[in-house]
Amino acid sequence: MHILLTGGTGLIGRALCRHWLQQGHQLTVWSRTPERVAALCGEGVRGIAQLEELAETPLDAVVNLAGAPIADRPWTRARRQLLWASRIQLTETLVAWLASRSSKPAVLLSGSAVGWYGDGGERPLDEDDAPVTDDFAAQLCAAWEETALRAEAEGIRVVLLRTGLVLSAEGGFLKRLLLPFRLGLGGPLGDGRQWMPWIHLADQIALIDFLVQQPEARGPYNACAPQPVRNRDFAKALGRALKRPAVLPAPAFLLRAGLGELAVLLLGGQQALPTRLQAAGFRFRFSELEAALADLLPSR
Repeated sequence: MHILLTGGTGLIGRALCRHWLQQGHQLTVWSRTPERVAALCGEGVRGIAQLEELAETPLDAVVNLAGAPIADRPWTRARRQLLWASRIQLTETLVAWLASRSSKPAVLLSGSAVGWYGDGGERPLDEDDAPVTDDFAAQLCAAWEETALRAEAEGIRVVLLRTGLVLSAEGGFLKRLLLPFRLGLGGPLGDGRQWMPWIHLADQIALIDFLVQQPEARGPYNACAPQPVRNRDFAKALGRALKRPAVLPAPAFLLRAGLGELAVLLLGGQQALPTRLQAAGFRFRFSELEAALADLLPSR
């Protein structure tokens, strides 16, 4: 297959490129820094700065993962604009370009997040559930999904990937936690009762490959392990994996004072379940958090 990726130089995109290169697929990455694509994604991966560089080159699939990190810094007005532009405006440009082509790909898999549901509290959430709250992250995900779904009008199968916290030793959420936890400064956020939907990077890559190649797959899928955990249990498990105490909480009032509305992402959560993935026959390698952490953080 010839696959076009956005966000190809990110954590998930780089791993996808490695996986698909091993399978012999042709890969193109739309990037602001196309000259760096081969070094980051693998030799043989083509980087382009403009979609028009592909002209009418046939495409089999498009995987749209681009988006500025949502939890890196407080949601100031400027940050909100960047988060919106890097997801919705980019996806609008992508879908319009696909519509202009005489040859269409079979599938567009577009990123989203479990934040689509808002803070779900204690409710188990699968893909048939409506949003619970309407914070900025939920609004962002909803607009992102609605924009991607416009490609259906062009006869393109659209898959929406509502991803949880991706666990990888190479970067992302887990890597940011390693230093404080190794120093014995880790612990729960707030009261630690909030649910944390998580997924091992290997399962994230496998399910994307699975959904791209399943002709019946369309609509939203929760990309998270079947056993979500509470934040306090995540902290305990990470502490055990690192053989360090994990008892120092980050008080909710300090998080709210320092991060503003962004604290909602840390103090709220979703008990999201991968109901549609499992019904489609996808099998997780890592269903339990302890096994995932043991794989990512082997004992030294």
